[in-house]
Amino acid sequence: MSLTVAIVGRPNVGKSTLFNRLAGRRLALVDDLPGVTRDRREADASLGDIDFRLIDTAGLVDPRSDSLSAGTRRQTQAAIALADLVLFVIDARSGPIPVDGEFADLVRKTGKTVVLVANKCERGAGTAGLVEAYRLGLGDPVAISAEHGEGLADLYAALRVAVPDKTAAPAERARAAATLAPDAARAMRIAVVGRPNVGKSTLINRLVGEERLLTGPEPGITRDAIAVDVAWAGQRLCVYDTAGLRRRSRIAEKLEKLSVADTIEAIRFAEVVVLLVDVLAPFEEQDLRIADLVEREGRAIVIGVNKCDMVEGAGDVAPLRARAEYLLPQIKGTAVVAVSGLTGAGLERLMRALFAAHAIWNRRIPTPALNRWLAQALAANPPPAVSGRRIRLDYITQAKARPPSFVLFCARADALPEAYRRYLVNGLRATFDLPGTPIRLTLREKKNPYAARGSKRRKA
Repeated sequence: MSLTVAIVGRPNVGKSTLFNRLAGRRLALVDDLPGVTRDRREADASLGDIDFRLIDTAGLVDPRSDSLSAGTRRQTQAAIALADLVLFVIDARSGPIPVDGEFADLVRKTGKTVVLVANKCERGAGTAGLVEAYRLGLGDPVAISAEHGEGLADLYAALRVAVPDKTAAPAERARAAATLAPDAARAMRIAVVGRPNVGKSTLINRLVGEERLLTGPEPGITRDAIAVDVAWAGQRLCVYDTAGLRRRSRIAEKLEKLSVADTIEAIRFAEVVVLLVDVLAPFEEQDLRIADLVEREGRAIVIGVNKCDMVEGAGDVAPLRARAEYLLPQIKGTAVVAVSGLTGAGLERLMRALFAAHAIWNRRIPTPALNRWLAQALAANPPPAVSGRRIRLDYITQAKARPPSFVLFCARADALPEAYRRYLVNGLRATFDLPGTPIRLTLREKKNPYAARGSKRRKA
């Protein structure tokens, strides 16, 4: 008895605000500028005891205005086709305008169940527009304020009336859910990041097998992080398309700052990050900054060299791999894969590298093996004496995975040189086959059991 609901309407009527309100958290970017949303975004949402899949869409616009508008129109029409119920949102303060009537006709022709939502009705505002909304021929308008959370009880009642078979009582839904097989496999979370216009959305469309995301020659089409569910080789994936990251000095507009924050949040939420670089200009300074950000967030990383169909011989990534080793020593051994989002070349290799990076990121190493390695590392290269005193390294253990994190118990942890710490990290990476994943090494001093006894003697 799953229910899918699409939110549609012209730009700047509050669709994304309503989406965030029903989803229970800020997922979609919201701004006073019209046309912020471009790709359709999906999330699990609820209203009272009604659970449903919610789709946010771009504002319905004239597809003849430009290619981008035509693309957003197709995305909205695809969302309507997927939906069981359409929430048609209007601005009650301005009232329905002629374009609302045109779009109401478009939605009515689809034959979908429609609930007319009059937004921005906080504190009694929009009464005149509420009356005029009847002209759209979509039934009684439901007065709400998505920003302030007003009128949601009326919206709940409208949903129950509109789709009674999909909004059954909780006890009935629980009985129906009990008959379904549990989905034990959790989706692997993957974020695709990079500079603007390197082909992130095109690559994800190729992976999905449809035009799920807007693409075009203009940089900056993607504004917020969009999650797309994909199945690959029996594994469920949740792939995040993100806005391109430019140098901080070039980011001036508020909307782009919000997009950057959304991209960083997607990186933090991901398990594996695909850093997509352009084969025509690989490993620019901004690419290195993004890679460093991913490493600091502790995420597994795979480097995809996109647009390899545009350069002859681009499938040979050995020079690029050597360059990555030199420029990114903190994630030494990262997989570098030549790929074309346009043709699909190299996509299989990229996915194999993703699964391998995820397995390494989750790897656990037994404590005995770690301490045998530590003994060999100390014998080959003992830590230097600092201020004439030897630094004693006692034993090591793995505290957690995701990413592999180790605790080294020692004396005088603050005196261990950074160069020797890097020596240990590189040794861990090489000995236990941990390429391309961040490694965390924490130094912890053991308590001196005789410290208290010595202080008592001094007092005496």
